[in-house]
Amino acid sequence: MNTEVTVKDKLTGLYQLQLIDSKIDEIKRLRGELPLKVQDLEDEVTGLKTREDNFNKEIDSLSTQIKEKKEQIKSSKELIKKYTKQQKDVRNNRQFDSLTKELEFQELDIQLSDKRIKEYNVLLKGKKAEIEDVSKEVTEKEEELDRSKAELDQIVTETKKEEDVLQAKSEDVEKIVENRLLTAYKRIRGAMRNGLAVVSVSREACGGCFNKLPPQRQLDVASNKKIIVCEFCGRILIDESLKEEIGNE
Repeated sequence: MNTEVTVKDKLTGLYQLQLIDSKIDEIKRLRGELPLKVQDLEDEVTGLKTREDNFNKEIDSLSTQIKEKKEQIKSSKELIKKYTKQQKDVRNNRQFDSLTKELEFQELDIQLSDKRIKEYNVLLKGKKAEIEDVSKEVTEKEEELDRSKAELDQIVTETKKEEDVLQAKSEDVEKIVENRLLTAYKRIRGAMRNGLAVVSVSREACGGCFNKLPPQRQLDVASNKKIIVCEFCGRILIDESLKEEIGNE
């Protein structure tokens, strides 16, 4: 029995494969930008949490410095008491002047520490306001991330069964398409933004790039006697009548 595969059969197989793969593409497009959006939101949340951690470290550092300055003031006040008491027991002016200088130094140190504490408190207030804003933004972004993940999961769940069925059909059709044509089909498909490797001739033009084809090339396509590719975009061409024939199967 003669089982020779005609060019028309080859073109039919390629176009059927294209129809199936286009449906798979449509399912993936249904997910749209959600996978990228989810990834962007995850990165954004991570970045915001890092900022939040950095603010917390700065707040801890400022709180530590305020505590140290308060301890310094306490120490200076104790020294003032000590030096004031010692002044009462000095025996000469040199000792009195020396203690007076120490007292003045401790008073200045207290003033400087008070100034620093005020500065640190201003910075601390600003950091707390900033961390409050960041924490609010983290909460909002996490809520948006949860919604986007749920939406993506729902779409994947709804379309996974159909996609699996179509993928299985695609693999079955691939088995009956000769390797040379299948390789060419996948190469062309991968190079096209819309994934169309096999298109029909419509209104004397390529259905992929819409460039008008020479009359002889149109006749060659219509004859179904050989594989014809568009000289402009490189897509495999089939006749409109074959497309309708396959579509009515």
